[in-house]
Amino acid sequence: MAKIAFIYPGQGAQKPGMGKDFYENSELAKAVYDKASELLQIDMKALCFEENEKLDLTEYTQAALVTTCLAMTKVVEERGLKPDVTAGLSLGEYCAISVAGGMKEEDAISLVRKRGILMQNTVPAGEGAMAAILGMDASVIEEGIKDLEGVTVANYNCPGQIVITGETKAVEKAAEILKEAGAKRAVLLNVSGPFHSPMLKQAGEELAKEMEKVEMEPLQIPYVTNVTAEYVTDIRETKKLLAEQVAASVRWQESVERMIAEGVDTFVEIGPGKTLAGFLRKIDRSVKVYNIGTWEDVDKVVLELTV
Repeated sequence: MAKIAFIYPGQGAQKPGMGKDFYENSELAKAVYDKASELLQIDMKALCFEENEKLDLTEYTQAALVTTCLAMTKVVEERGLKPDVTAGLSLGEYCAISVAGGMKEEDAISLVRKRGILMQNTVPAGEGAMAAILGMDASVIEEGIKDLEGVTVANYNCPGQIVITGETKAVEKAAEILKEAGAKRAVLLNVSGPFHSPMLKQAGEELAKEMEKVEMEPLQIPYVTNVTAEYVTDIRETKKLLAEQVAASVRWQESVERMIAEGVDTFVEIGPGKTLAGFLRKIDRSVKVYNIGTWEDVDKVVLELTV
């Protein structure tokens, strides 16, 4: 019997029109969007379905993406496909926790709205940056930046793709050093801040205060945390981990490897884009990977995995 993981993308996967077909075809999905609009006093239909500049602003992106992924998941689960474990890349971890039963949808959406605002506003524009380092081992990158102040690893995505983060000048200098040391490419990312950097520690502390207002629920299934790449079965650990996650490295490759070690052989990426599927193919090509990002995908994937 296949063990299935539902996995959720992070910021950067968003695109205009995401989830519109779910909204139009499912009352369950429609209810998620409508509830989010009411909760946040934001027109989520306009934000997610139409071309607009707000969708790529962190303070809006996070709520839009989580709302979309949760709406899609409602449809998938209604069709009878359920996960044995969940995980999400950075922002996607909020979807993973909600789908695992640990957090009400409305709390996940409200929290990521606050998280997005905190992450966007904690570091003044221009002072922080991120860069993707391609074609270089993590250990070589760590060695290459260890003596540089103000730069750390943000994401361990997959073999050959590591993201660094920190002070703008330090990230730019690190990118040059790593290119000279043999990286295939070092690409500065179009982001509004140094995400998953110690520079965002204050944002994590402020988020912890917001989480005190949220009541967590017992987990129905485990999820895997970005911070340690371990299974979480006790919801009492979650608030601390989410507060740490803002400034900590995202251990995505280890998270996937941990799930595979626990018997997961089927991964279903739910949400726009196929970023995580791409990472998975570089981590372990032996596992099955599916994407659900459109209404048409639902029938195809559910039929294959539930027959």
